[in-house]
Amino acid sequence: MLFPNWQEGVIFRHQAWFGAPLLTVTIFVFRHKKRTFMHRWSRLFIPTLREAPADAEVASHKFLVRAGYIRQLSAGIYSYLFLGQRSFNKIISIVREEMDRIGQEFYLPALHPRELWESSGRWSVMGDNLFRLKDRKGADLCLAMTHEENMTEIARKELRSYKQLPQIWYQIQSKFRDEPRPKAGLLRVRQFIMKDSYSFDIDAAGLDVSYQKHREAYRRIFDRCGLNYLIIDAHSGAMGGSQSEEFMVYTPAGEDQVVSCASCKYAANLEKATSKLDPVQDLASEGDDKPLEVHTPGQKTIEEVARYLGVSPKNKIKTLELMIDSTDAKSSKTTSRAVVVLVRGDHQLNESKLSTALAGKETRPMQEEEIRQLFLSPAGFLGPLGISWATSVNDGDNPILLLDKALEGRNNLIAGANKEDYHVKNITPGKDFQPTGYADLRSVSSGDPCPNCGSPLRMDTAVEIGHIFKLGYKYSETMGARVLDKNGKEVMPIMGSYGIGIERILTAAIEQSNDENGFWLSPSIAPFDIVVTATNITDATLKSTAEQIAATLESAGYDVLLDDRDERPGVKFKDADLVGIPFRINVGKKVTEGMVEVVQRSTRQSQDVSIGGITEHFRQFLRPAQPE
Repeated sequence: MLFPNWQEGVIFRHQAWFGAPLLTVTIFVFRHKKRTFMHRWSRLFIPTLREAPADAEVASHKFLVRAGYIRQLSAGIYSYLFLGQRSFNKIISIVREEMDRIGQEFYLPALHPRELWESSGRWSVMGDNLFRLKDRKGADLCLAMTHEENMTEIARKELRSYKQLPQIWYQIQSKFRDEPRPKAGLLRVRQFIMKDSYSFDIDAAGLDVSYQKHREAYRRIFDRCGLNYLIIDAHSGAMGGSQSEEFMVYTPAGEDQVVSCASCKYAANLEKATSKLDPVQDLASEGDDKPLEVHTPGQKTIEEVARYLGVSPKNKIKTLELMIDSTDAKSSKTTSRAVVVLVRGDHQLNESKLSTALAGKETRPMQEEEIRQLFLSPAGFLGPLGISWATSVNDGDNPILLLDKALEGRNNLIAGANKEDYHVKNITPGKDFQPTGYADLRSVSSGDPCPNCGSPLRMDTAVEIGHIFKLGYKYSETMGARVLDKNGKEVMPIMGSYGIGIERILTAAIEQSNDENGFWLSPSIAPFDIVVTATNITDATLKSTAEQIAATLESAGYDVLLDDRDERPGVKFKDADLVGIPFRINVGKKVTEGMVEVVQRSTRQSQDVSIGGITEHFRQFLRPAQPE
């Protein structure tokens, strides 16, 4: 045939009058024949290992290395080998298919000029997490860890009218983060693949629609990838914004803490979680109801002071002293402002909640000389009295005093006296001192009452696989993005930002589906659907039968790996169990009876299936990866 990879289709005949005589035109229509490739294990690079690397602590790290999916180049930097890349390509394909239903794909540069990140204020905010470099002319550049600035810059230059909105733009690209402690394989790395998307709407109602579209798309993506996940309230972090949700997978390997309630299904990241507070009995007033100074020699900690005074830590105020450092982009001059946080004596500060209360500003602990300058006292005896606090977070240079809501409405508390070896009783917020404001600043503990139903909360570790949040006007405002509304008035478009970690989908899948022999993946993201194992490749009948079965299944649209290595059956079975392929077909002695053994990796169950009915067998529960 003239075109060997094309097969003849329908023949059309058409008669047309081109003057005289009548002309008959015969049209041959061809369609491209899907090429299939026999993937033979003996010719592929699949470097499996019997032992995990010494530094591998979590299951996904151990098995990704042992199964030959990845190899480490440097700390937090990995090469993706044949099996790993096939799996990532399948994940990316699923993400792209679902994102194409709601948005448009871009591809943006990873190398950004300093000026772009300064326009949003994040050049300094990101600190050491941002990879920074200079070009040959000395200009400052960075490797992007996210693309809010780049997308907003495009919108600022190209979007002019409400008629162009809404817009949803996405990309799938490598990101970079100068992670201080890379570990756990692909869970904490310095280079990673991310699907990030951004929405631009004319108003909050439009943002609600874009946000919901992403939420539904994410559910379809993670469902198709075979993950057991939950959606929780979350914190937006350095990206800024308001409403925020994370898609999480429970695993001991995770570094996120998820607070949940089994009774009412409440779930939130520890950075966002709240709980009901049990009633606390306030102390009785002593003396004339004014602050009363008491001698507490050598008693510095909450527990020491409470024990010395015979009270509960719940009746004490814990004082936390911090500083905000700000650098002027033009002069490079750094200024510092004090931030003091008060929480109940038995509570812990949640730094992410504090960051939210401070509009994303980062803090650091005060140094000893800074403590003495503000409080006129050494640490251990600090309190809120005698200091002029700012009336708002943006109120000039005065120190900021934030109180956790658990202290709101409390009376006769005990705090440091700002005098060595002394504390003060009878302190009531709002009467004896005026705070800058109240906020939810404490971390929830396991066993706290659920904020919805009051049942005990539990805490589990999980890994984040996706994050959606409403950015609001943060970037539109700082970068000057404007469009004309229906009335011809210039307004800022409102934004949303949405991310998925490609590697985290694979690692989460392995974390939730593994045993002592290896792991198994959903066929939708496994490098192959089926591995056909010839138990004795030197037996001509077994070899030809295995090749025939592999070719038949490939033609039916399945991704098939033929294990044609000259190895013992046990070696092949161990490798097949290790590398994550959902099904194995053992081609052994039963071929003389027209039968082979099919093993499902996840359940370890096996059954004999006729060779002639092998395709029909898989059609019952395995959809072809490619159409026939």
